[in-house]
Amino acid sequence: MTRPLRTVHAVLPGDVDDPELVSGGNVYDRRLCQALEAHGVAVREIAAEGSWPRPDDQARAALARALGAVPDGSVVLLDGLVACGVPEVVVPHADRLRLAVLVHMPLADEIGASQGASEDLSSAELDARERETLRAASAVVATGASTARRLISHHGLPAGRVHVVSPGTDAAPLAPGTDGASRLLAVGSVTPTKGHDLLVEALADLADLPGPAWTCTIVGPLTRDPGHVARLRRLIERHGLGERILLAGPQTGGELAAVYGTADLMVLPSRSETYGMVVAEALARGVPVLAAAVGGVPDTLGEDSHGYVPGILVPPDSASIATGLRRWFGEPGLRDRLRTSARHRRDRLETWHETARRMVLVLEKLVLEKLVPDELRGERR
Repeated sequence: MTRPLRTVHAVLPGDVDDPELVSGGNVYDRRLCQALEAHGVAVREIAAEGSWPRPDDQARAALARALGAVPDGSVVLLDGLVACGVPEVVVPHADRLRLAVLVHMPLADEIGASQGASEDLSSAELDARERETLRAASAVVATGASTARRLISHHGLPAGRVHVVSPGTDAAPLAPGTDGASRLLAVGSVTPTKGHDLLVEALADLADLPGPAWTCTIVGPLTRDPGHVARLRRLIERHGLGERILLAGPQTGGELAAVYGTADLMVLPSRSETYGMVVAEALARGVPVLAAAVGGVPDTLGEDSHGYVPGILVPPDSASIATGLRRWFGEPGLRDRLRTSARHRRDRLETWHETARRMVLVLEKLVLEKLVPDELRGERR
């Protein structure tokens, strides 16, 4: 039987493949496109250059031209970072295209300085723009169940139009680690949302902890919020932790795999997180996790086949993170249990093949359905 979905037009951020700006959203976009192609779906990529979600007029105009060139009735999957801040560009195409918006993180959840080139929209304004875009879309795809629930309740979206397609995870060899305790790893863009400042404050409380001297490597882009990075460097120096905390910058491929291989514990101190791809990446290597219990992180951490949680979940504040780390360093039996649980959990992680299969089901539904009835269009806008 011929698949009803043959082609998808994918609107991606222009920096999706930039190794200096690697992010969970960019990795998801790229791996999803590859997995869709493997499913026999042709992907026509539209690279949206610009500073999203606050683009300048030139970037808006380029996106408008690109969408205008897509044939009527086509399925278009738009990264929410690009689409959600510009309803004036996206919504006019909702009647003639089957639009699916992929939300990695609601725009108002991103914490920190704006990166806009032409206007400084507040979180509230971005939130309103996101609502307008999502209400006009034929389908909304969230990367985590908690985000899907929030989008439904916060933006008043019909539950049947919001779908969850979680990221996949690649199989990886077990990480040998170092001494089983002292090497900490945090992976993620260095922005306020990721909470590295909370981690530094927590580690400052552990500077004189007895036993093997811990070190922490923070891997991730340093250019998304330079002001925050500068403040973080000052915080590290103020606490005298310059030789123990390394801001390693972005790493990919074999370089990143090598860092994972030396890790004893993954730490994710995020203030907001829809899924937490690095949690799954750590578990794929049998590395236990200490994470802030925000958004979809608890679901991503999950349980092993015996019902045990392969990590420590704490509130997103420095004192709670410090308490969790004291447990990690002070209880050898706990470390052993978490490491065993992480190794059992790795066999239950979903693959990118499964991610693509779920996305195909969502997009095929748009092909098989008629475009949205007229009586519902007013409700969306």
